[in-house]
Amino acid sequence: MTETETETGTEPTASPSHGVGSTRTVSLAVGAVLALLIGVLGWQVLVADDAGIRSEIIGRAAPAVVGTDLDGEPVDIDRWRGSWVVVNFFATWCVPCRVEHPELVEFAERHDDGSVHMVSVAFDDRADEIRQFFDERGGDWPVLATDTGGIALDYGVRGVPESFLVSPAGQIVGIFYGVTAEALDDAIEMFERSDGEELPGVADDGVEPITRDEADAVAPASTGDDR
Repeated sequence: MTETETETGTEPTASPSHGVGSTRTVSLAVGAVLALLIGVLGWQVLVADDAGIRSEIIGRAAPAVVGTDLDGEPVDIDRWRGSWVVVNFFATWCVPCRVEHPELVEFAERHDDGSVHMVSVAFDDRADEIRQFFDERGGDWPVLATDTGGIALDYGVRGVPESFLVSPAGQIVGIFYGVTAEALDDAIEMFERSDGEELPGVADDGVEPITRDEADAVAPASTGDDR
């Protein structure tokens, strides 16, 4: 969750300002690297519940996540009551989302026994881009791509990536701004070991989630080549 992603396409044709263009290209590339580093270094979870306003949702019943996935199948997280659920808000244009995705794939593979369910909610994205994203990066859990604005509002999502860990009782016990498989497993273990007395809390990475407008304001339009 960072400043934004940058796309370095074909070099512009030679012109009197070619030196300036090269400098801008280098600056954009450096910005992309910093964005990746911030996203990676931000994967930490607070045990405390003093992470500001976002901590208010911790301990509350998870809002409904209901819709139809990319394959036309109905999705309703209430059907998964009794299992852990990860509700992941993401976008294909979000660099930290791309960084965290292999971790989500690993987490899903660790829990293919049905003890954990996952659903991704696309944020300001297109179905064809989402299909390509999952085809190239893996992951076979349900993805909601249409009519997702109300879900994002109910969860108080400000940008992506944001993931919510929902207990088997339907209670939000953790929020992550970029995750690792290990962090999710640690959060589940913490909760179960304490019999629900200790909540993982809110991820504290010190970086604001990114929106599509913020990404587009800095980075050129994506060509899709890096997906």
